[in-house]
Amino acid sequence: MHITKLLFFCLSILLHSGLYGQSFLRVEGQKIVDSTGSNVLLRGMGLGGWLLQEGYMFQVPGPGQQYKIKASIAKDLGEEKTEEFYRKWIQLHTRKADIDSLANWGFNSVRVPLHFRLFTLSIQEEPVKGKNTWLPEGFTLLDELVEWCRQNNIYLILDLHAAPGGQGHDLNISDRNPNLPSLWESVENQEKTIALWEEFAKRYKDEPVIGGYDILNETNWGFTDEKDLIGNREKENKPLRDLFYNITQAIRKHDNKHIIILEGNAFGNNYQGIDPTWDNNMVLSFHKYGNFADISSIQTFLDLRERYNIPIWLGESGENSNNWYRNVIKLMEENNIGWAWWPAKKMGVNNPQEVRVPTHYNRLLESWVTGQDHGLSTEEVTRIWDTVLENLKIENNIIHYDVLDAMFRQISSDDAIPFKDHLLSDDMWVNAVDYDLGRNEVAYSDRDTASYHYVPGVITQGNRGRVYRNDGVDILKDSTGYYISHTEDGEWLQFTIRNPHAGEYEIRVEGRNLSDQVGELAITTESQNLTSIIKSNPNWLEIPVGVLKLPVGRVPIKVKFLKAGFEIKTLRFIKK
Repeated sequence: MHITKLLFFCLSILLHSGLYGQSFLRVEGQKIVDSTGSNVLLRGMGLGGWLLQEGYMFQVPGPGQQYKIKASIAKDLGEEKTEEFYRKWIQLHTRKADIDSLANWGFNSVRVPLHFRLFTLSIQEEPVKGKNTWLPEGFTLLDELVEWCRQNNIYLILDLHAAPGGQGHDLNISDRNPNLPSLWESVENQEKTIALWEEFAKRYKDEPVIGGYDILNETNWGFTDEKDLIGNREKENKPLRDLFYNITQAIRKHDNKHIIILEGNAFGNNYQGIDPTWDNNMVLSFHKYGNFADISSIQTFLDLRERYNIPIWLGESGENSNNWYRNVIKLMEENNIGWAWWPAKKMGVNNPQEVRVPTHYNRLLESWVTGQDHGLSTEEVTRIWDTVLENLKIENNIIHYDVLDAMFRQISSDDAIPFKDHLLSDDMWVNAVDYDLGRNEVAYSDRDTASYHYVPGVITQGNRGRVYRNDGVDILKDSTGYYISHTEDGEWLQFTIRNPHAGEYEIRVEGRNLSDQVGELAITTESQNLTSIIKSNPNWLEIPVGVLKLPVGRVPIKVKFLKAGFEIKTLRFIKK
């Protein structure tokens, strides 16, 4: 068994021991508690991309609203086959096996982003103006998801991600059509939103598996200044507060048991004027992306918690590096703040599940932007979309145990553990990208460990290649495989070697140097230090480093980039 799979199998047993069922969550002062009054720290994952597609998750260039993606697919497949594609998408993207896995990995909650259109018609489609047609499809899906969560003893947070008309200027988030009235420009859309939450409350008022109602995702709207596209300059947020209040009143007609979760303007960060004091079972949610993992970055929300004596919850975060994940989650848990990461799966390495990209897929998508013929036959296009559907299945996903390790084990452990079992033999190759699991300065040392894209004056990227692993280490891929690139002076990687027999081993490094500077590396153990130079050369070469005396057992070995700028692909151990 892969060592990281074994790790998470054992972890899941520990995390799930002692669970005998769920009770309603409720608010008690600044804490979320269960029926016994015990503090509950939500550790969750968002099911982004399932019931509401956002284009970036599937490498769609340009505007990525779901309705535009659907229209582009229909140009090739036709309306009937496109409708069938979307039915299969919902069936295959998230299934019970996905929820089982999330629970086994350590998550105790999931946040499901909902598109209103699964539950009711748009105001433009309603046959009777002002009436609400309820659609069984969405409620059936929710009932099924509730049952999957019940079987795994995890909580489900309902999140209205796409409200009628759309709630922000970031069009992809809510699948908003800017040619139609937004949520804030239409009383009818607001009334439909309120009615939808009342319908949820009627149906789920007695369901303890549902942990809370996240009533409106990431408003980004300037109510008093139309140039304020984010909503971070709003001082009163009166339309948002009024809608929150009216939704709360509608829910409480039928349901006094469930927590109601509020998200401020400016993507859940601006609470000015909202004054959340009208209900005693509410939580404030904030979202955090791309800024530092320090107390100052959350001080505003800590202050709100104190001012209103109300729990706060990091309702959405992610899309960054493992080291950032570890630091942010550790910060949250040290301050008794639950969290929900985003998303569980997409085409990319910085989430637990990666959806593989089919051959010619990006060529097809590029034609959507350029308007040029992609040159693919109908059969080829059909095969691409059929492959996308197959790749959605969890059994066909790439599971990123490095991401999970950062989110769980590394929160309480500063130890490095093997990424793979490197059992030493008479002639063994170790891929350079298979360095140990652990945080920065423990399993590796990298100067650029995260993307701080919301910090003024700070421009960083983390893993520049965005492939294979999600640490700060820069990994690229060519036709021959993965390799370490963009090395800087002083960086290093650690590899734990399992040696069954003591002996001497010649060490060689497969590397190349595309710069005009001579590189220098060192390979070290606790008692030895070998150095070698890597001259300018565009070709991959095996470079002798020296001979190491290795004892029996697990031996940590570091590869240090003393004078860097070169690239390495493998380490080779040859018994003398």
